[in-house]
Amino acid sequence: MPASLQLITLGASFLYGFIFYYLMKLNYKIIKNKKRFYQSLITILFMYNIVLLYIIIIFKINNGIFHFYFFIMITLGFFTNLKLTQKMLKNVKCRSFIEKIKKKCYTIKNRGDQNKTQSNQKRTT
Repeated sequence: MPASLQLITLGASFLYGFIFYYLMKLNYKIIKNKKRFYQSLITILFMYNIVLLYIIIIFKINNGIFHFYFFIMITLGFFTNLKLTQKMLKNVKCRSFIEKIKKKCYTIKNRGDQNKTQSNQKRTT
């Protein structure tokens, strides 16, 4: 297999790891409130479909030649996406917290200015 084809397959496997992460989250949301039997059945069918989809993609790219490092790339893509998602969620939570603090500080600052202007107006009259 040529090196260019291997790089394309490695990239596709890495991206498939990203897709796999989001599909796993979707699967969890679907089965979260189901009975244990349905959770197991849906998860088995889900994994079966995921594996078939990956096999079809590999057949389209390189005629179905599998290597161990393709699976390593899927795992690497999955965990990379996991870490990126956690980092993005952390930043979003921090930003919303910072915005709340800014709003409180701004309103306190404005209240102080309003009190000063009110007291100044009382003094002049």
